[in-house]
Amino acid sequence: MTAPETGTLLIAEPFLKDPNFMRTVVLMCRHTAEEGSFGFVLNKLYEKTLDELIPGLDADFPVYAGGPVQLDTLHYIHQYPDLLEDAQEICEGVYWGGDFAILKELIKNNLVDPAKIRFFLGYSGWEVNQLDGELNEKAWLTVAATTKIIFETPVEDIWKTSLYELGGNYKMMVHFPTDPQLN
Repeated sequence: MTAPETGTLLIAEPFLKDPNFMRTVVLMCRHTAEEGSFGFVLNKLYEKTLDELIPGLDADFPVYAGGPVQLDTLHYIHQYPDLLEDAQEICEGVYWGGDFAILKELIKNNLVDPAKIRFFLGYSGWEVNQLDGELNEKAWLTVAATTKIIFETPVEDIWKTSLYELGGNYKMMVHFPTDPQLN
């Protein structure tokens, strides 16, 4: 497994009961000993689209529930480093943020492909050492993020596909029930 660093996917173990993270995959955007960690849940669709959240923006792009922290904030990851120069690279081919005013103009001019951008309401965050503790408790599995998982995998398949990336016995985990007592 990969160490939890920027560009890592956190894969919720099959029996994690926390309703915010059950069967989720989180893209780590920052993990430092000084500031803690934050990222975005990749596989939880929000009930509204971008144009419903931002009136006047004619873009029915899907929005994802990025996590339980600051649900009044909108974030985005994308594949447009040349158009949004102040974006931060998360992993190869994946960038976070950039000038939102420029992004709105790009969207209005149909220069943004919905398959190359993901919007998130809120984020997932951990205080210093909190995520390390959860990893020691085996609440999360880790694997390096890829553009294929982030941008090309259907939302309902992200958790299973991420486990498959780990290979070996992890492939069997995709068939585990969420509650083994129901078996």
